[in-house]
Amino acid sequence: MLRKPMAGIAPLLILVGTMSTANTADNGFTGTQSCIACHADQHQLWQGSHHDLAMQHATRDTILGDFDDTEFTANGIRSRFFIKDARFWVNTDGPDGNMQDFEIKYTFGLMPLQQYLVEFPDGRIQALSIAWDSRPVSAGGQRWFHLYPDQSINAGDELHWTGPQQNWNYMCADCHSTNLVKGYNSVTNTFKTTWSDINVACESCHGPGQQHLAWTEMDDSLKQEDISLGLEHLLQDRLGINWLMNPDTGTAERSQPVTDNREIGVCAACHSRRSQLKSGIESDGSFLDHYRPALLTTDLYHADGQIQDEVYVWGSFAQSKMKAAGVTCSDCHEPHSLQLRVAQEHVCSQCHLPAKFATTEHHRHSPESSGANCLDCHMSQTTYMVVDPRRDHSLRIPRPDLSLLYATPNACNQCHTDKSIQWTAGEFTKLWPAVAEPYQNWTRAITLARSGSPLSEIALIKIIRDQKKPAIARATAISELRSFLSPLSGQVLQEVLTDNSPLVRFSALGVLDALPPQNRYAFASALLNDPVRLVRTEAARISAYAIRTQLDPAELDVLQSALQEYIATQNENAERPESHLNLGNMYSQTGNTVEAEKAYLHAAKLNPKFGPAYANLADLYRAQGMDQFAGKVLEEGIGEVPEDATLYHAQGLLQARSQQMALALASLKKATELQPQTARYTYVYGVALNSAGKNAMALQVLEQGHAKHPNDQEIIFMIASIYRDQEQVDEAMEWAQKLLLINPANQNALQFIEVLQSIKQ
Repeated sequence: MLRKPMAGIAPLLILVGTMSTANTADNGFTGTQSCIACHADQHQLWQGSHHDLAMQHATRDTILGDFDDTEFTANGIRSRFFIKDARFWVNTDGPDGNMQDFEIKYTFGLMPLQQYLVEFPDGRIQALSIAWDSRPVSAGGQRWFHLYPDQSINAGDELHWTGPQQNWNYMCADCHSTNLVKGYNSVTNTFKTTWSDINVACESCHGPGQQHLAWTEMDDSLKQEDISLGLEHLLQDRLGINWLMNPDTGTAERSQPVTDNREIGVCAACHSRRSQLKSGIESDGSFLDHYRPALLTTDLYHADGQIQDEVYVWGSFAQSKMKAAGVTCSDCHEPHSLQLRVAQEHVCSQCHLPAKFATTEHHRHSPESSGANCLDCHMSQTTYMVVDPRRDHSLRIPRPDLSLLYATPNACNQCHTDKSIQWTAGEFTKLWPAVAEPYQNWTRAITLARSGSPLSEIALIKIIRDQKKPAIARATAISELRSFLSPLSGQVLQEVLTDNSPLVRFSALGVLDALPPQNRYAFASALLNDPVRLVRTEAARISAYAIRTQLDPAELDVLQSALQEYIATQNENAERPESHLNLGNMYSQTGNTVEAEKAYLHAAKLNPKFGPAYANLADLYRAQGMDQFAGKVLEEGIGEVPEDATLYHAQGLLQARSQQMALALASLKKATELQPQTARYTYVYGVALNSAGKNAMALQVLEQGHAKHPNDQEIIFMIASIYRDQEQVDEAMEWAQKLLLINPANQNALQFIEVLQSIKQ
C-alpha cells in the first residue's frame, strides 16, 4: 500500500495533531433522572417522543421488526432475522461477503422506519441497510425493506452496511445520543464510544446539568445574579415574545426583533447537513463553532433552494421568509414532545389569519382539496429512505412558471401528477396573473452560474450584495462566483470578507482558493482571529502557504495558532480519509512534504477506495519531479477505484509530460467517458488530440463537448483555433463569433477575430 521513503523538503512547519482516545462520559452531565423532580411536565411530554426513542438497547420491548425466523431477499442476498438465547440476530452478508450471524445490539429510530445496529469487536457500530417499515399495514408498512432498493451494493462497497458510510460512530451517533464521546483511537483504528444518555435527552439541548443543579442550591440573591441559570444553553428566544396580528396584511409580527438565535443553532446541530469541527456543542459554543453546514450546493438543493438530497431542515428553513421574520423552531413545534403546537391544519393560522388565507380567493382551490392545504402548497414533501417523507421548510410560494425556466420542482405538479409543467404553469398564470417576485429569487443567478454563463458574475453580485437575502443564499452565490472572478467581483469578495454573517465570511474565504497561494494571506489574515471557529479555521487553511514567507513574530504566532486549531478540527474526524486529505493539502501548502505524504498515505490506508488520496499524493510527487512514483500511485489508485475519472485525467497529464502520447490519449479519453459532465476533461482531451496531430478527432470531441457545455469558453476557443490552424477561416470566424455571443467582452475573441479578418484580406 503506497510505501516509499520520503526524501522531501525539510519541514518548514512541525504541526502534529493527536487523536483523542476514549474516555468516560461525564463532563458535567448528570443524566435525565436528575431533571425529573423539577421538570416533571417536560419529562412527561418528552417520554415516547422521537428524541426519547432515538436509540435504545435491543429488547423485546424496543424492537418493532419481525424476528420470528423471517427471511428477506435483496440484491440476491437472503437475510434471516431470528431470536436466539433471548437475543436478536440477523444472518446476512458480512464485510467479506460471506453469510454470518450478527447480533442486533441497538434499535435506531422509530417511525416511519426502525433501523438496527450491529457492534463489531473494534468498537465500530454499523447500521443494517435492511430496515423495518413501522407504518401500519394499511399504509404499506409492517415489512422488511432495503434502503437502497435500486442499487446493487456488495461487500466492499462504501454503501454496504459494513462500510464507512453506514458507520454509526461517525455518521449517526452525535445526534442520537447525549454527551457522545466518539473515542476513536488512531493508533489501533478502533472506537470506544460512550454517552451519558443513550437517547436524545434533556442535556442534548440544554447542556450539562451539573452547574444548573448547583444553581438550584444557591441562595435566592445569588440565583438572580446568574441569569444563565447555570445552563450552557438557556433557550429563551421566545421569552416575553408575542406575535401581534397585523390586520392589514393578515400576518402576525414579532413583538420584538430577534436578538438571539441560540435555539435555532441548538436544533441545527442535528437538524442540518453538516460536518463536525469540534465535539460537544451541548457543553460549549455555538453552531458555527462546532459545525460546517452545507450550502445550497447542486448535489443537495435545486437551484432555487428546494431540497433535493436529505438535508435535515436547517438549510431550507435558513432560506425562509419565516426565519427572517423571527420565527423559531419552537414557534411551531413543542420542543419536548416534538409535536406541532396545534393540529396540523391549524398550525399556520397561528400567524396567518384564516379569514385572509384560508379562502378560495387566496388558494383558488376547493376547500376540501389538497390545494387548500397550506402545508401541501408551501411545504411540499420529498420522500427519503424509501418511506420517510420530509417537508421542505423554506416555506415558499409554488412557482410552476419558474419550473419551466429553470427545471425546478413545484408543489403544483406534485399534486397534479397527470399534468405537464406547461399545463400547470399556464393554469397558475391564469389564477395568479400578477404574482410577485418570489422571496427566494436567486434561482436565475445560480442557474446561470451552473451553466457557465458569463452573465453569472453580475447576477451573483446582485444576490451577494443584498443584505436582505438569507445568509445561506448569499454564501452560496459567493461560492458560485469562484469561476467568474474579475476585478469587479474581486472587489465584492473583499467587501464580504468583513460581512456581519460568519457564513458569508466563511464562503468568501473559500473562493480565495482561486487565487495563487502566495496572494491569499493578504486577504485572509484579518480573519485568523475571527470570533467564530468556522471562519478562523478556514482562514488558516487559506493562509497556510504564508508559513513559508517572512512573517513578523506576532503574525507568525497568530497563523501558527490558527493552523493548530485547523488541525484539531480535522483530527475530530480522524477515522475519515477526507480529514487526512485535508491535512495533506494543508501540509503541502506549508511546504511540509513529509507530513503531507503521511497524511495522504493514511487516507488511502483508511479507505483504499478513496480516489482523492491517490490523486493528491501523485500531485505531491509530481511537484517534486518524482514522476515515476506519481505514476505508480495513480496506477494503484486506478486499480482500487477503476471508475474514478480524476485519476485517469491525472494519469493522462503525467503521461503527456513524459511524451507517452498514445497512453496519455487513452487515459484522457477514459476520464472524459467516465465524467462527461466535467468540461475541463473534454477540453484537455481535445487539446491533447490536436497536439498529437489528430485534428479531425479533436474537433469531433470538442464539438460534442460544446453540445454538453455550450457556455464553456475554453472549448469554443480551442475549436476556433483548430479551424484557424487548418486555414478554415470561415469556420474559425463562426466559432469566434459564438464566443462573443456568450461574452462580448472576451478580449481573446476580439483579437482572434481581428487576426482572422486580416487573414481574409
